[in-house]
Amino acid sequence: MKFGAQVGVYATTWDNIRQVVECCDSGRWNSVWFADHYLPPGRPEHATAYEGFSVAAAAAAFTHNVQIGHMVLGNTYRNPALAAKMAATVDQISHGRFTLAIGAAWFQREHEAFGWEFPPMRERQDRLQEACELIRALFHATAPVTYNGTYYQLDEAPLSPGPFGSPIPIMVGGTGPKRTLKTLAMFGDVFNLDGWAGGPMTKEFLDKKWGILEQHCETVGRDPTEIRKTILVPSLVSDDKELCAAMIKARRLGEGAAIGPKNYVIDRLGEIAGAGVDEIMIGGLNSETPEVYQHYEQEVLSAFVA
Repeated sequence: MKFGAQVGVYATTWDNIRQVVECCDSGRWNSVWFADHYLPPGRPEHATAYEGFSVAAAAAAFTHNVQIGHMVLGNTYRNPALAAKMAATVDQISHGRFTLAIGAAWFQREHEAFGWEFPPMRERQDRLQEACELIRALFHATAPVTYNGTYYQLDEAPLSPGPFGSPIPIMVGGTGPKRTLKTLAMFGDVFNLDGWAGGPMTKEFLDKKWGILEQHCETVGRDPTEIRKTILVPSLVSDDKELCAAMIKARRLGEGAAIGPKNYVIDRLGEIAGAGVDEIMIGGLNSETPEVYQHYEQEVLSAFVA
C-alpha cells in the first residue's frame, strides 16, 4: 500500500514546507501533494498562500523518492497548454515523478480577487474536458499538436521537452457522476475520492463512484484497469475526543474519516486499503514542522509499510 501526504502551503514559510517535504522524502511516504489556491480557503484572505506549481518545481529539485502532484490544479487559473508545459518541466526536473492533477475550479472569491473569469459550472466542466483532452494529446505526442476546441486551440504546438519517460499521468479532480467521471474515463489516468468534499469514506461509497466510472469507461471504450484508484483521507491521531469532534464538525467531514486514537486510525486505513485502492493520501496534517508527519509515520504508516 502506498501513502501520500497532503503538505500544507498556507500560513507557513517556504523553509517549513521544505523541511516537511524532506521528511516525507526520506521516510515511508510515497508522494507529496500541494494545494493550488491563491486565497487559502477557510482562512483569512491575507494569510500566506504559496503558489502550487512553484512549490512543486522546487520540491522536484531537492527530492529523490516521492511522487509530486497537486490536490488539485484549478483549470481556470492557467491556459491548459501552459499547464502542460509547466508539468513537463517539473517532470524533467524530478526525473519522471510528477502527476498532473486538475479540476474545474470552484472558489469564486479567488477568481474575483485576482480578476479571473468564473464561468458557470457547465462551462467550467466543458473547459475541463477540453483541457484534459488537449493536455493528454501533448503528453502522448511524438510531434507538434494542433487542437481546435471551443475554448482552447493549438497550432502545431510542440511540447519540448516532453515528459521525462512515460507520459505524465493525469488525475481528474472530483467525482461528479455525469461530467467529471466521464472526463476521467476519456482522458484521465488517476481517480481520486476526496474526503474533504464530504460523503461517507466507506467501501460502499467508493464502490459506487468507481462503478459509475466503469460505466463511463465502457461507453467510451476505455479499460478501467488503466486508471489508478486513490483516496484522500482526512486524518488526525489524537486521544482528545473534543479536538477530534471539533475537526470533524468544522470541516463537515463525512462518516469514517480517520480521526481519533491511533488504533482507530490504523483500523480505518486498513478498511480503506482493503477496498482495493492503490494509494491513500493523508490530509489534515498541515503542520508547519515535520514532527507531525514523522509522528504519523511512526504511529500509523509503520503498521502498513516496513
